[in-house]
Amino acid sequence: MLEDRATAVSSPTQWPAAYPKGYAVVDVETTGLARDDRIISAAVYRLDARGEVEDHWYTLVNPERDPGPVWIHGLTSEVLDGAPLFGDIAEEFAARLDGRVLVAHNAVFDWQMIAREYARVRREAPVRQRLCTIALSKELGLPLPNHKLESLAAHFGVVQQRAHHALDDARVLAEAFRPSLRAAAAGGVRLPLLECRPLTEWSDRPVPRQSSGGYGGYRGSSWRASRKRPACPYPNPGRYEDGKRLKQGMRVAFSGDTSTERELLEDRAVEAGLHVATSISRLTSLLVTNDPDSGTSKTVKARQYGTPVVDEAAFGQLLGDVEPADE
Repeated sequence: MLEDRATAVSSPTQWPAAYPKGYAVVDVETTGLARDDRIISAAVYRLDARGEVEDHWYTLVNPERDPGPVWIHGLTSEVLDGAPLFGDIAEEFAARLDGRVLVAHNAVFDWQMIAREYARVRREAPVRQRLCTIALSKELGLPLPNHKLESLAAHFGVVQQRAHHALDDARVLAEAFRPSLRAAAAGGVRLPLLECRPLTEWSDRPVPRQSSGGYGGYRGSSWRASRKRPACPYPNPGRYEDGKRLKQGMRVAFSGDTSTERELLEDRAVEAGLHVATSISRLTSLLVTNDPDSGTSKTVKARQYGTPVVDEAAFGQLLGDVEPADE
């Protein structure tokens, strides 16, 4: 183990009672970044309440398809052909995650990939909360040049040995997370925990991707591939009012996990004549989120602007009776 640098804080004697009792630091390598891509390797470092390593685990996974960008992860079809299928390692993976907060760098990506793999084998990952180390570094105000894992590692003096290898990336993150967690505890910082919802309705159809270059349309802050939608043909009639119907042209934004795959919800909103917005502004008619107190940028802005908020179930009901736009 590396010794914590002077930039880190030693473990405080008064540990916040509200902090989780254990963590699972996770990294997955994948065939790409879209919803039809697959996990090809996974690693988990289990940590105790104060961030000390308990054990670690690593596995290859046969994706049953082309391995994708071999030049990034180094895993060829020949290497993966003899690996177990996800269904074969699902129980062991679940045991490593059970009862712990999932910790990852850009955690929405890792969680959504894991949730989808479990949905494919008709199971649920036993994860109820996740913590993104990018969000935690922002909460701590760490002076990082960017939000890459290598920058977080360098800040705490953690040496990367094999970038884009799941086991080494998980090790690096575990070593960087420990001093981050201690700094948060010493400063009484509220951990940026987000709810994890398993997928119950999803599709594996390929995602249309813009030719933006890079790795599957990945643009750094989001795990989802870029999607280009046609412009909404209806004018924005204003905000949604509680107890009334949605109206075609209303601007709807989504935040956080949903049981129905986000893209399916967005497709249904578009089909109903709504405008799917990627951000919150004063013109946003409605925010759909199952976790309005999460502290995400969208929920914070919704509170600032007074944007109406409904959960996924209520939105599903509203979609069934959308008022036509004015002639």
